[in-house]
Amino acid sequence: MTETTPYDADRAGFTRQALARLVLCDHAVDLSEGATALVATGNDPDTGPGGRVSQAFQLLEFAERALVSAVVYERERGSSWTEIGQYIGLWAEEAEERFAADLADWNTAFDIPYRLDDTGRKRIPQLPTAAYDPAWACTLLDGWAVRRLTLVNDEHPVSSGLVMDEDESAP
Repeated sequence: MTETTPYDADRAGFTRQALARLVLCDHAVDLSEGATALVATGNDPDTGPGGRVSQAFQLLEFAERALVSAVVYERERGSSWTEIGQYIGLWAEEAEERFAADLADWNTAFDIPYRLDDTGRKRIPQLPTAAYDPAWACTLLDGWAVRRLTLVNDEHPVSSGLVMDEDESAP
């Protein structure tokens, strides 16, 4: 499906590396927010048996998504499988094999950005939300970082560091 949407023009101003970095930022926020939910104890009486284990287990899922996003980002910025593998205790071939499907999905989403839902009437984006609508992601992630990172002296702590197309600059 190749019809365009209003987000396509905004996305065109971002490199694939910048889009991958936004996805990693977004997944890191999910992980951070999930961990934050485990800190407060006031609602423990309202949580059923095993409830906190469920929340902690969800952190593993968030961490796996962040890891996959980090690998995609590192490949987009030119890191080798050897460089990636050394940080996760895998040989280059093992790292490539482990993340091949995720990288293939990422690459395919640029060629086939949408699929139709089961009714055949609604388009479903194949890119992660932060890459599909990067302008919105920049606004959201910059705001999140400004509110939570105390050592930041930058109004745009996320978007200001993105590698953009040569003729574009971060929002």
